[in-house]
Order: sequence, then structure tokens, then C-alpha cells
Amino acid sequence: MSGVLPNQMITQMIADTQIAATREINAAQIQPASLDLRLGTTAYRVRASFLAGHGERVSDRLKEFEMHRVDLSDGAVLEKGCVYVVPLMESLALPEDIQAVANAKSSTGRLDLLTRTITDGGTEFDRIAPGYHGPLYAEICPRSFSVLVRPGMRLNQIRFGDGQAVLDDDALRALHAETPLVDGTAVIDDGLGFSVDLRLTETTLVGYRAKPHTGVIDLDLIDHYPPRDYWEEVHSDNGQIILDPGAFYILVSREAVTIPPEYAAEMAPFLAMVGEFRVHYAGFFDPGFGHDASGGSGSRGVLEVRCHEAPFVLEHGQVVGRLVYERMAEVPTQLYGAGIASNYQGQGLKLSKHFRAT
Repeated sequence: MSGVLPNQMITQMIADTQIAATREINAAQIQPASLDLRLGTTAYRVRASFLAGHGERVSDRLKEFEMHRVDLSDGAVLEKGCVYVVPLMESLALPEDIQAVANAKSSTGRLDLLTRTITDGGTEFDRIAPGYHGPLYAEICPRSFSVLVRPGMRLNQIRFGDGQAVLDDDALRALHAETPLVDGTAVIDDGLGFSVDLRLTETTLVGYRAKPHTGVIDLDLIDHYPPRDYWEEVHSDNGQIILDPGAFYILVSREAVTIPPEYAAEMAPFLAMVGEFRVHYAGFFDPGFGHDASGGSGSRGVLEVRCHEAPFVLEHGQVVGRLVYERMAEVPTQLYGAGIASNYQGQGLKLSKHFRAT
């Protein structure tokens, strides 16, 4: 059956050396429908973001754009506003009928740490063609905070697919009728729409805005940093906020979302015409996200929002994105939130795991 490959099939790909690595792949990397990718030992500071292009290798293009190299072996800082390319430990030898898509992990996106995957011959970020044989690289651009990284850290993840797995709107409506995907009215139009919550219960706190001048964040430190040192609270008593150009915000969806075990979902932008901002950096929802969480009511989606050229008024209930559901090739043997380290199951408005709970 075609669809997104679950953890047990990813494990088989590793056994068949369709996925290889310079250091043995460990079980903690294998998620219900994806594989975490690990940083290698060297970061290349480059002049600009780039794609290899048809017939070109990333290693050759690095000679063109490299400014200097950073040894990550003992830990090193990737500075805010700079672009780095890091060879990953994993490489691929995909069959001709298997393609792959990568994206940043949730904690990476919540730090405004733009992380994308590039490949030899690649003409798109985060898209790996069927049958690709070759290395993988992470392009990393810290947007709000400088970060301390080490080899083996997992900033992005990859999922594999066979054939067409996306549900059209009719199939999505049928699924929602059988298993409610949101706790309210389902807005289905080229995916499941979701909106922003700017009227949280019993509080005027509706989000956080990244401070412009902060210290370094060590990505190995969990539940460590005081939020006030890195974030400004965003309050609203009228159901609206004004987004500042260039600022980065953490907000939360009004809907509680459920991803049944037989499906995965990807967060996609709604329409460019709805406003001068971008929603989502880490946009993948594993099977089981929100499933039976808090009595089956689902989990909120955290929104990573960056405003562009002009100040923009964001209002409560405004549709800002959509979830595209995909079928799994098989039901995963391990679901999100069930016996694995799932930091964001049952979440509401929440910063990345590096910050102390407020």
C-alpha cells in the first residue's frame, strides 16, 4: 500500500542499508513516521543560502561559497544571522519508488532556527527525489538566537513515502465524520484549516515575541533557560495583536487537533493573500498527535509566526494555515505520545523544551 512509511518500515530501510550513517543509527532517532537526522562534525559558514542544482554536488558548491569552517567536535556557536551548511551523519540509497521530505523538528522551529535539508543535484529545499543516492546536508540559519551545537544533535527529520498519500477534501470530510479531527467546526478547503487563538481562557497572555538581543542557547540544555531572558510576553484584551515587521512570535491554534494512528499531517501555509506574515517552520505532525490526549480532545498546534514588510493586525479566529493529511502505508508500531519522549503532546501555548515552564 502506498503512503508515508512508519517506524517499522524505516527500521527495515536501515537494515537494508537504504539509510546509512557514519555513526550507528540509534533507536531514539526513529519516530512514528520519520527519522531524526544528526549533525556531523563540521559546519561551513557560507556567504549565502544555495541549492546544488541539476548535476551538481553540494561539496563542489561549498568551495564556491565557503567563508570558513567551524569544528563542532567540542561544541561551537552558530551565530544569529549567519548561514551554515553542515554535512549530516546520515546518507541515502533510496529505491526508485521511494521519495523523501524533510523538515525542522518542533523545538528547532520554536527557536526560529531555520533548518533545511539540501542534497546533491537538488533543486528544492527539503525534497529528496525518488531513487536518490548520496549525502544529506543541513542548511542552518539562526534567525532570533545564536545557538551552541555539537555533533549528533538532531535539528531536522526526514520522512519517506511511496506514491500519492494526500487526502483530498472529500476523503478528509469522511475521515472527520468518522473520527473528529478538530474539537469544533472543521473548515476543509484544500486541507483542514486552523486559526489563531487570541482569547485564551482566564488570561490575557496570548503569545511570546523573541527579544532582539539575547545570550546563546545551548541546545542540549532542557528546561533550563528563564523565558523572560529571551522572550517578551504578548498580551491582548480585545482579541487582536499587531505583528511587527521582522519579529518572531510563538502563538497557538484555536483548534485542538487530532492525528489518527493511520495518518500523518503536514502544516502548510494558508494563502499569501491573507496577510504579510509566514506561519510554521516545523510543520510535521506524527501519527497519534493529540490522539486520546486529555480525554481525546486533541492537542493545540503551536504557531511559529514571522511578520514581513508591514505591521499586520492579527485577529482572534483568523484562519492562518491548513493541515494536509496523508495516509500511512501501515499503522506505526509506535505512536506519538505513547511511550516515547513526546514533548508537545497535549500542549497549549508552549515555548520550546529548552525553556522553563512558566
